[in-house]
Amino acid sequence: MLKNWLRRTVLASAVLAAGWGGAVAQPAERPLRLVVNVGLQVLDPIAGTSFITRNFGYMVFDTLVAMDSKGQFQPQMLEGWTVSDDGLTYTFTLRPGLEWHDGKPVTAEDCVASLKRWGARDSSGRRLMAATQELRAEGENRFVLQLARPFGGVIDALGKPSVHVPFMMPARLAATPPTQPVAEIVGSGPFLFVKDEWVPGERTVFRRNPRYHPRSEPADGLAGGKVVHVERAEFVNIADPATRAAALQNGEVDYLEYAPLDFLPVLGRDRNLQLARPGGIAQIMGGVALNHAQPPFNNLKVRQALQLALDQSEIVAVHGLPEGMFLPNCGATTMCGTRYSSDAGSEPVRSPSLERAQALLRESGYRNERVVLLHPADSALINPMAMVVADRMKRAGFNVDVQTLDWATVAQRWLSREPVERGGWSAVPVVYTGFDLSDPLSNMGIGYNCTGTTPWLYCDEALTPLLQRFEAEADLDKRRAIMAEINQRVIANVNFPLTGQFSSPAVWRKELQGVIDFGFPVLWNVRRVSR
Repeated sequence: MLKNWLRRTVLASAVLAAGWGGAVAQPAERPLRLVVNVGLQVLDPIAGTSFITRNFGYMVFDTLVAMDSKGQFQPQMLEGWTVSDDGLTYTFTLRPGLEWHDGKPVTAEDCVASLKRWGARDSSGRRLMAATQELRAEGENRFVLQLARPFGGVIDALGKPSVHVPFMMPARLAATPPTQPVAEIVGSGPFLFVKDEWVPGERTVFRRNPRYHPRSEPADGLAGGKVVHVERAEFVNIADPATRAAALQNGEVDYLEYAPLDFLPVLGRDRNLQLARPGGIAQIMGGVALNHAQPPFNNLKVRQALQLALDQSEIVAVHGLPEGMFLPNCGATTMCGTRYSSDAGSEPVRSPSLERAQALLRESGYRNERVVLLHPADSALINPMAMVVADRMKRAGFNVDVQTLDWATVAQRWLSREPVERGGWSAVPVVYTGFDLSDPLSNMGIGYNCTGTTPWLYCDEALTPLLQRFEAEADLDKRRAIMAEINQRVIANVNFPLTGQFSSPAVWRKELQGVIDFGFPVLWNVRRVSR
């Protein structure tokens, strides 16, 4: 079935390439096909919150600043920047030759409008905008960020690599409210989105952007020259893990965003395939998003009971990963092995106990209230972990109602603020990468504290001054010391209980050269060679 679908795709591409004339079309270059973890439904990377929307964003949009493979931030759309002696004024200059997909030049006004839209949506962005006195364009290619108070992570925020990424778009589109998707996709990135061939949730098609002018430096992580060597690329969604693996081995697709973990031994022995080697910031952390606004998880002791029940070693073991691909009981809320890692206050995470969880649940006054756990069964990463989480919760004494859904439905239900009797929810097992969690200001379980802008609505008043101190501080060692205090508070309040850190490698065919092994897929710098 997959082979027939792919054959129809190739034939359709050939027909389109032939145009409307009578000339015989030349054989079309085989597109570069990436199998994504879930299907693409939302195109706007500011309105959307999923990894697949972020991946789409990197194809068609570009960023002012980008993270390289060493975790350092480099100019991308920018030629560079200067900072005043008092650290309050940043002046940014765009590099020449930048164009939108419609041929119009990228201007400072576009960048100012894009940053304001992002800053109304993103955690780091909102904090940066709150510390900003003025953000203004000065001519076509220069803009100024004038801070009202110290903010130590300006460049970190502008180079934020994952959801929500501060992608640039034309000012006319950036005028769209940040929770409302833009009406059209016009970026300045290395690929063009082929809207007419988009099948939501199934296939997304891109063409090389002939107007794109890469930087002169070699590609390095998300930074450097984004040189595109293929004329056409596709995101393909194949739900069944076995079918994904077979399609890659048979050469019907080129690249899997995540290797099906059950198939790692087989894929690792295939001499035609290359497994990625993710580590540190590129690893994945599982967790459980809790509805702090509704019973029973509005009760701190109930949340603490759940945290004690979650044995990371047992939960991650469901993937059957070999040694070296998982970390037992990581107590760092910004993930182990990252810049701000700390295990301060992590004893409840490092020493789980069902017996202690049961005792604390009884002490909390829990009265067998129904706990609605939304289980995204179509995610190869979340699905097996969610089943173990549900089992551990039941064994601890929770009355768990597991509702098995696809991720798109979970994402919609997750936004509900109704009680469970009216379609609400209590818990959602999720995964994030170190790109999302390693900075506390953008960490979904830390940086949105008391903002009311995440579905789980956590609020710990004791955490607020710690975050304020962290955002104002520029010295790395002092930031790390503050992060130790933050880690202790987040675990004590159980903002976002963790379920385990592990590697989920990408895998690609070895005829692809130049693949950037960075933790999520980028398709520039990749070329297909004969073997």
